[in-house]
Amino acid sequence: MAAFLKLKNSFHRLKPFFVLQRSCHTFLEGVSEADLFAELGPKSMAAPVDADTSKWKNVDSRSLGITLSMIPYAPRTVIRILQSEGYDAYLVGGCVRDLVLNKIPKDFDVVTTAKLQEIKKKFHRAFIVGRRFPICRVHVRDSVIEVSSFETVANHGKGKEQDHLSEMPEGYDKKDFMRWRNSFCRDFTVNSLFYDPFAHKVYDYSDGIADLTAMKLRTLVPAHSSFQVDCARILRGLRIAARLGLSFAEDTEKAICDLYASVKNLDKARLMMEMNYMLSYGAAHSSLLLLKKFNLLEMLLPYQAAYLADHSVGQTPTMLMKLFSNLDSLVSCDQPCDSVLWVSLLVFHLALVNNPQDALVIGTFASLLYHGTWREGVKAAGELSGGQVNFAPEICISSDDLADEKLAQRVSKFASVVLDSISALNDAKRLRKIMGRCPSSSRPIVVSQGEKALL
Repeated sequence: MAAFLKLKNSFHRLKPFFVLQRSCHTFLEGVSEADLFAELGPKSMAAPVDADTSKWKNVDSRSLGITLSMIPYAPRTVIRILQSEGYDAYLVGGCVRDLVLNKIPKDFDVVTTAKLQEIKKKFHRAFIVGRRFPICRVHVRDSVIEVSSFETVANHGKGKEQDHLSEMPEGYDKKDFMRWRNSFCRDFTVNSLFYDPFAHKVYDYSDGIADLTAMKLRTLVPAHSSFQVDCARILRGLRIAARLGLSFAEDTEKAICDLYASVKNLDKARLMMEMNYMLSYGAAHSSLLLLKKFNLLEMLLPYQAAYLADHSVGQTPTMLMKLFSNLDSLVSCDQPCDSVLWVSLLVFHLALVNNPQDALVIGTFASLLYHGTWREGVKAAGELSGGQVNFAPEICISSDDLADEKLAQRVSKFASVVLDSISALNDAKRLRKIMGRCPSSSRPIVVSQGEKALL
């Protein structure tokens, strides 16, 4: 009976496990991701003095497999209303890229010739946010569409290219020039596409469609210059490549290798946002592999980097990677998980590496969290532990014959270990101590970078 009372108390104390966003990795205090991006704004490069009009194309969207029916009600309504008022309006950026690849976009962004105050007047619920690069957030039913203005981007541009309008090729006009100029506030060619769903036109000024066909990720301007202007583009590039299975253009990959260390200069909120995008939207496994490949995992998740370094390539997949692979099978770009889930996986794995457990104990712990009752939890755990388990050092050989009292004691003890591991991720000294057990963790500077990044 004493063991069961202790177990009940342990699970009562596990409540912080479900609010890790505040107790472990604080995300953004009262600030949404959209608000943060609105504050940061795109960091545009100066458009080239001479436009390479040989790359300019407008393509019938239907030839790319994109139809109006693929656009949700909210962005379609925003564009329809703006166009009916005489403004040009387009879908822009990642949503167009994903549509070309027949993927479900994470969100739909709109750019228009209307000024922000004009946009606000056209909709009942519209709010201008951001100071450095303001946008208008338009609420349509339960959706929020971010609408930017061509005027805002033009005001932030460094070059005045109006003298080159006379060089416009046959079949193109001032609207093409406006879209081309706006595209240089983007980061990668595949994100510089514009789509008018009612005209059935995709506008491409940088061979973005060709790069998508080749499954290549290429910066819009020379890669070193692009990443020096905004090093967050390195993380964004890894995220896009991981989610869509893109390879890097040669100069883009070289620039990442040369400049990856600059990422440590980003503030904590931006780093957490990028990590959440990587790990919550169905591409956590491939994102972790790319972070490891480009030496960024050491900077962002130092313990996990050391753990993976101690497992040779070609061995049975590690438990850490299996956990995130399973997470990817449960979430998607349009149905992401909360950041609390992937942080919980890190905590759970950290607890197991430092305190290996019987498979039945792990299964019971997990099942209790899911089912909430001892009887259902033990039953589910027995079914789970009956399978073949081969993860070292995290899981010991299963002991299916553990009596309830003994099992309750061990599950209670493991629950306490998990709780203790939450604070370990927040405590730099404790993390250093834990990392000291990893043979590959011989560079303490990595830990300090990790502290600055996410701890």
